[in-house]
Amino acid sequence: MRLSPFVAAALALVAPAVTWAQLSFGTATQINDDWRFTLQDDPRAAAPEFDDHEWAQVHLPHDWSVQALLSAELASCTGYLPGGIGWYRKRLPASVASADERVFLYFEGVYNRSDVYLNGHLLGRRPNGYVSFYYDMTPHLRSDGDNVIAVRVDHSRSADSRWYTGSGIYRNVHLIRANAIHLAPWGVFVRTENADAHRATLRVTAEVTNTTSRAAKLSVRHILFDDEQRIAESSSTLSLAANASGSTELALDVAEPRRWSVESPHLYRLRTIVLAEDGQVVDQTETKTGIRTLHFDADRGFSLNGDSMKLKGVCLHHDAGVLGAAVPREVWAHRLRTLKAIGANAVRTSHNPQATNLYELCDELGLLVLNEAFDEWEFPKRKWLEGWNVGTPGFEGSFDFFAEWAERDLADMVRRDRNHPSVFAWSIGNEVDYPNDPYSHPILDGSAIDQPMYGGYQPNQPDAMRLGAIAQRLAAVVKQHDRSRPVTAALAGVVMSNQTAYPDALDIVGYNYTEDRYALDHRTYPQRVIYGSENRHGWKEWLFVRDHPFISGQFLWTGIDYLGEAGRWPARGSGAGLLDLTGAIKPRGHFRRALWSDQPVAYLGTMPKPSDARLSIDAPPVWNYEPGTPVRVLCYTNAPRARLLLNGKPIGEEKDFDEETGILAWDIPFQPGTLEVHGFDRSGALVSSATLQTAGVPVRLHPTTHFSTLRERRGVAMIEVQLRDAAGVPVLTDDREVTCTIEGPARLLGLEAGNLRDVSDYTDATHRTFRGRLVAYVQAIADAGPIRVRFASDGLPDEVVIARRE
Repeated sequence: MRLSPFVAAALALVAPAVTWAQLSFGTATQINDDWRFTLQDDPRAAAPEFDDHEWAQVHLPHDWSVQALLSAELASCTGYLPGGIGWYRKRLPASVASADERVFLYFEGVYNRSDVYLNGHLLGRRPNGYVSFYYDMTPHLRSDGDNVIAVRVDHSRSADSRWYTGSGIYRNVHLIRANAIHLAPWGVFVRTENADAHRATLRVTAEVTNTTSRAAKLSVRHILFDDEQRIAESSSTLSLAANASGSTELALDVAEPRRWSVESPHLYRLRTIVLAEDGQVVDQTETKTGIRTLHFDADRGFSLNGDSMKLKGVCLHHDAGVLGAAVPREVWAHRLRTLKAIGANAVRTSHNPQATNLYELCDELGLLVLNEAFDEWEFPKRKWLEGWNVGTPGFEGSFDFFAEWAERDLADMVRRDRNHPSVFAWSIGNEVDYPNDPYSHPILDGSAIDQPMYGGYQPNQPDAMRLGAIAQRLAAVVKQHDRSRPVTAALAGVVMSNQTAYPDALDIVGYNYTEDRYALDHRTYPQRVIYGSENRHGWKEWLFVRDHPFISGQFLWTGIDYLGEAGRWPARGSGAGLLDLTGAIKPRGHFRRALWSDQPVAYLGTMPKPSDARLSIDAPPVWNYEPGTPVRVLCYTNAPRARLLLNGKPIGEEKDFDEETGILAWDIPFQPGTLEVHGFDRSGALVSSATLQTAGVPVRLHPTTHFSTLRERRGVAMIEVQLRDAAGVPVLTDDREVTCTIEGPARLLGLEAGNLRDVSDYTDATHRTFRGRLVAYVQAIADAGPIRVRFASDGLPDEVVIARRE
């Protein structure tokens, strides 16, 4: 296909190299660099001749909210950070596409209520801040001057969510070139029809669009690759009238398939080629796919590839602390690997579609995905402004565009993500049935859930019976685009929803914090598939899953701490995660690892001895107290038996695993030195251990690079700095101000310590450690040149990390 001058010039200016389009047609190029931005509203900014030279230069992804100062005057629900209205502009070279090609603009996500213009022409509006969308630029391209993209982003309703959302063009943007005859956006769909250890059949659908004024006779060919080896292929013909669309569907048989699983997430490549009658390639794309089968049973739970397993899931919001919503792929990769090391095998995208990077990483790492679309439907939920569940709530939200946009938003989510083998279910809503927030029903008089329900039946609230019809409509949208996965939702008010058609509209039913209804509803609704869609971290909650075969699994709230849903000021987020905002494992993460991991686990934490038998899943790994202080030592382990040692000598009695609490505890007086725990199997062999040491005063900063892709422009490194004493022991009981400076072609994206009570300035290069540590995110801004990262703190020697040598 001939490349137009416009496309050729544009591709010469942007990086990285041309890639297969996420939209599954044409050829895509990121256009993230060199945008102009202003945080003010100016209606003149849509005009191509508008002077934007005084605007800030930014590189996408970009989240303007997280770059602002926190303020007690703002809403706690979104982390005391602002919204506003902003404009973005970008210039592309002059030219025009030929009659045989089309040019598209693809946004992975803009929060929110965006208007996109090209050369002053409104291409379209998209209010949902989480869905991906695209526009055909072709009719408005100019050949007599620069082509100017202008995007207005309206997040003036800044308290429109129960958690931090971010603001702006916070995901990637792509320019896509395609023939006038091309595969439809998200038009290739591959799914496993059946598979066992010896043979599999894939069903492949390809939708093709003809935007020309002439009929076309085409051939559609699919080739499946395992690494570089062709292992299956098939083709079919397709005749399209002028300005018409059509589709083909065929099967690919695979011998001895390597099935995708959480232990072995093998991926294949499907190449789809559209050829004209003369054999010329008019479009092609590649789709990564995995061969796997899913099954839910009301009595036996979930199975993957015929093997029964429990979903050990975590709920995830989309921010990463100081990075806000503009999270680099490398950061998500680090976080997901850490969650999997804890023992997680599934994530829930709470409560919205997330960046494509996350799904790709889950495909590659072997994490199942519960993909969720909405947190509210036709009416708003409470948004807490002065602290979580405190004061008078607000009622801004996304409800006002639900009626117009919900079905299209849901369809676009399904079409975008349906080729990911990691995605196992589509959720059409989270807690939309929360009692009296907003729906109500007479059953609430005399009923209770284990969350606040704002009283009994309130006849002035919307009628809960509306839920069933909406759920049926949304489920039908999902089935129109994918019948290979179940439709689900996360129910908060099961006691109320059971009186409606809502649960019956779902293939599998998620229960939020309602473990006490599992057995009752299993008896009452024996055909219902039940799982925990949102759960607390406790031992009791896990036993409901472990000990009941009909419960498919649980999803903990949450996998990672997040901004927003904060308490009273000063605060900026929720500490419900297994990991903190830096991606480090918290004590409760180690507790969960002892429950979920297949590997031997031992962890030691301590707390001052309370006056009762209280235990904790949040005991920090600290052995620093005043001599003689009574201390409760807590061990999280999966070993059948454990022994505690202090300075090499046993202390306290050897203990068997506690099936009542899942935690072992010893009360001992503090003595400085080394505290150890040894875990033994049933034969008495040592299988696990953990050690704590008394730390002295910090004498140095110890840097560790967790990952680095700085060899590439826009690559990112995460460098951790830990205070250490003269013996190299981490110091968790002292904190210092640390300043980060960078020499070379790189910039500091931010410093994060994970302290949710720290509401200081996150826009500068100085930050206070939390429990003795912080992390720096560094991004390369050029392909070559040495990069040195220096960390300095008063009274301690500087530490320099050679982040890139050439």
